[in-house]
Amino acid sequence: MSKSHPTACLVMADGTVFYGQGFGATGNTTAELCFNTAMTGYQEIMTDPSYAGQIVTFTFPHIGNTGVNPEDDETADPVAEGMIVKWNPTEPSNWRAAEDLGSWLARRGRIGMGGVDTRRLTRAIRQQGAPHVALSHDPDGDFDLEALIAQAGGFTGLEGLDLAKEVTCAQSYRWDEMRWAWPDGYTKRTGDGPRVVAIDYGAKRNILRCLASAGCDVTVLPATATAEEVLAHDPQGLFLSNGPGDPAATGAYAVPMIKGVLERSDMPVFGICLGHQMLALSLGAKTVKMNHGHHGANHPVKDLETGKVEITSMNHGFTVDSQSLPIGVIETHVSLFDGSNCGIRMTDRPVFSVQYHPEASPGPQDSYYLFERFRAAIDKSRETA
Repeated sequence: MSKSHPTACLVMADGTVFYGQGFGATGNTTAELCFNTAMTGYQEIMTDPSYAGQIVTFTFPHIGNTGVNPEDDETADPVAEGMIVKWNPTEPSNWRAAEDLGSWLARRGRIGMGGVDTRRLTRAIRQQGAPHVALSHDPDGDFDLEALIAQAGGFTGLEGLDLAKEVTCAQSYRWDEMRWAWPDGYTKRTGDGPRVVAIDYGAKRNILRCLASAGCDVTVLPATATAEEVLAHDPQGLFLSNGPGDPAATGAYAVPMIKGVLERSDMPVFGICLGHQMLALSLGAKTVKMNHGHHGANHPVKDLETGKVEITSMNHGFTVDSQSLPIGVIETHVSLFDGSNCGIRMTDRPVFSVQYHPEASPGPQDSYYLFERFRAAIDKSRETA
């Protein structure tokens, strides 16, 4: 990779330009720019469907050093539009590496740019909010800046955008793979278990693994599934997954489904991330766009009912307005960074959700209890049925 001239540039809608060295795929892409403070997990971040429509700036400089491998993909292909890093990725040094990051991105059609002052870029995002940008990689360094500024300015943003339909599964399927464990890796769940329907708004594989590890018999349905289609599977629990985009837009079809299930069934319901926001909307609350969102693996969250603090993984640009929670729904978790809502539950039914990602294990196991709580609620519901 030649460093004699810039081979990539990041252009903001206001005309600000950052130059650097490109890697991965060549070409142009437009998106919302965010930053992620995680020190590990870049492959999981790039393949997290919640990042659809976004380019990720990594604040930790050593990105790519451990390479990539098929086991760490959270979905079949990268979903984030691109990545910005401080230092160009080095040759991987890890026994699990099957490929280097640059080759993986090129094969998957995603652009990377290194050699950027990511601290300056992060400060800009914090100060002005998540900007609309265009990212270009050209080995010859031939950039049409006026056209790129126009492309960035023409990006409509994530507000009002339903991206769950773009990342959801095309049809229903069963899931039985459990969490990775030494020395056998990923194993399959066996035996009987409570029937759980998981709605895929952009579900990460590790969330489904956690449900299977909790002993659930998981059937995954597309984001657009109706209440009738959910209930046709005779589930004993309903799970609402993570996902991208504006929750109000996805709520156009998700909210009627959730309301329909709640009206016709007393089954436990558990939501994560976008699923948390979908549940909140269904119960009568509102969501709002954040200035730059929460993206990282070091976010402290307080459980208001136990007083415990969990170190969590987050990825969201919208949040539930806790002041809009109706009677019968209480706030259970809050961010210790800014006090924003991170969890709710109904006071009279086993229906609850959290904004963060308990499957990502940054604590490392601070939040896994939520899957066990969901399973326990299902078991209790089955006993009283």
